[in-house]
Amino acid sequence: MYYELYIDVFFLENFMLDSLLLLIVNRLMNNGRPYSRLLLGGALGSFLTCLVIAVPFTAMIKLLVFHIIVSSAMLCAGLRILRLSQFVQAFVLLYVAALLTGGVMQLFRPYMRYVSIFYAAAAVSYVIILKLWKMISYMHRRQSMILRATLYTDQGEKPVKALLDTGNELRDCYTGEPVNIITPETAAEISDHIELEKGFRLIPYRCVSGESVMKVFRVKRICVHMEEDRWIENPLLGIGEESLSGDREYEMILNPAIFSG
Repeated sequence: MYYELYIDVFFLENFMLDSLLLLIVNRLMNNGRPYSRLLLGGALGSFLTCLVIAVPFTAMIKLLVFHIIVSSAMLCAGLRILRLSQFVQAFVLLYVAALLTGGVMQLFRPYMRYVSIFYAAAAVSYVIILKLWKMISYMHRRQSMILRATLYTDQGEKPVKALLDTGNELRDCYTGEPVNIITPETAAEISDHIELEKGFRLIPYRCVSGESVMKVFRVKRICVHMEEDRWIENPLLGIGEESLSGDREYEMILNPAIFSG
């Protein structure tokens, strides 16, 4: 069986897809390479692909050349890879992007006879991959900001999950000290009578619904379990009006200013 291959169309399609993949990898790695260089890498990858197709190599040799030599040359030319670790990261991301792009293309396969659909599928692939990466990055950052902490009170120790929130700038209006926020449930577990706790008072604060007041008090200390345990003596805790996390992912919001004291 013989197939008729239009090399110019084949080159253009591969050039577009290779350039798209380099654009995705460039964005994911935050390399900041100019579009002209990415297009150069895409053109080189497409040219080498056409060259390998034209040369009568065996199927196994073509497979190795496609996935090792062509991909490597395309990455080095388009992204100006200088270090081995950077190359390995780019190589893995290239094939992850290729797999995801191929999945989207598969959905549009029945309509691929229309050139416009082909380009639209490529554009959709680009958007989906970047959205997925953004979501994964956000989840990773969020998870890395959730720490284990232990509250030391008159009733003993209370382990909690705490979110280190750079947006928490709440301070005691009387002393200027940073305030860490806990849930009402956590407050009930560490004290039977909040009003009798050391340093209890009400402080004003702003919330989404307007202005309100918050109950604050002191505990003996907090140990935040990081690479090295960080101890905070006599910290202020404020009681939030409701659960801090809808899925109870954490029970406390740490004020980052407690580490600068």
